[in-house]
Amino acid sequence: MPAPRILHGTRLSGHSHRVELFLHLLGLPFEFVDSPGTVRATPAFRRLNPLGQVPVLDDEGLALADSNAILVYLAKRYAAGGDWLPEDPLGAARVQRWLSLAAGEIAYGPASARVNARFFDTGVPPALAQRLAGRVLGLMEGELAERDWLAGAAPSIADIACYAYVAHAPEGGIDLAPYPRVRAWIGRVQALPGFVPMPDA
Repeated sequence: MPAPRILHGTRLSGHSHRVELFLHLLGLPFEFVDSPGTVRATPAFRRLNPLGQVPVLDDEGLALADSNAILVYLAKRYAAGGDWLPEDPLGAARVQRWLSLAAGEIAYGPASARVNARFFDTGVPPALAQRLAGRVLGLMEGELAERDWLAGAAPSIADIACYAYVAHAPEGGIDLAPYPRVRAWIGRVQALPGFVPMPDA
């Protein structure tokens, strides 16, 4: 009998949420194990991820770290050939672009603004976080004028990677009112069958 699928994370982490959300969208059963800082500092956890970061997915004995890498793995293993991660070169590149933005401008913009406001100083100056947030939200607003989803005609892991920190940007003092297409996109993600929300901070 295979080992259970376990997601190590924290409920208020957008990085953890994107993996949790994708597991639900794929209909894959799993156990969520809350892993606060004290747990992540233990030798047992460091064997799963030497960097001590969440999320970590233990998929039947295979430990994987980094939320975007986990999304790619899940799409390839459990939804290969589908829209979540297109097989064609251009479609795959479009998804990768948004995964990079999720790890760049979104992480240092809306995500850092939220953490600065609600939890602790990330080291990213608030003015810089606001500026990066405005830049990436403006980009999203413009591109969503051409299509309903970030990377193509159907939802993909690009949308899953970007959702949580954009949807929760107001917790960092970032107003989404100037971005009606982004707000409509948030609604489309939330309407996906199997959607689960990330709790408010």
